[in-house]
Amino acid sequence: MKFFIDTANLAEIQEAVELGILDGVTTNPSLMAKEGITGQDRVLKHYVDICKLVDGPISAEVIATDFAGMVREGEALADLHPNIIVKIPMIEDGIKAIKYFSQKEIQTNCTLVFSAGQALLAAKAGATYVSPFVGRLDDISTDGLALIEQIRTIYRNYYSFDTQILAASVRHPMHIVKCAEIGADVITGPLSAIKALLQHPLTDSGLAKFLSDYQKATV
Repeated sequence: MKFFIDTANLAEIQEAVELGILDGVTTNPSLMAKEGITGQDRVLKHYVDICKLVDGPISAEVIATDFAGMVREGEALADLHPNIIVKIPMIEDGIKAIKYFSQKEIQTNCTLVFSAGQALLAAKAGATYVSPFVGRLDDISTDGLALIEQIRTIYRNYYSFDTQILAASVRHPMHIVKCAEIGADVITGPLSAIKALLQHPLTDSGLAKFLSDYQKATV
């Protein structure tokens, strides 16, 4: 399973790179705004800066919601760097745009997916990635992990589907572990959720004992 980080913060991205397990980055307008990145020129430059840090897929989201606008923005984003994945919303014109980009061999990430039917349409249109939002479904008392499992079952039924399941809105380490059990191709979430996989109290106590015993042996 691939690990993406969901952020526009360059320091967090660099930390994830140094950890040695980062495969890519996902971003969106909200994450850009959180970092104070506003204005089209600054946003486009920031995408390039991220690409310089990470040798992997970087999802860059279109703002337009009409077909012509998404095509125009998506082609401009794809021209920024070979690693850019054009992030398209799950709407009718979005499906049309995904099909267009698929025919042009431009990779896409279909975002804001909340049902198996939406994921099926994205795969039919040729999306490179489909992003079901696990955490946001959990927020409304719906089982986000069950959706990942349902999509995995559907995609396995049809060998013609190459679309990868990118579990988005991952909130904590158990989301990550469960997504791995189900067979998600990618997870994306905050660095804190990924780093939490490192933690276990028995690891901490075991290491403390090893170090204590070593100190006794060297006195």
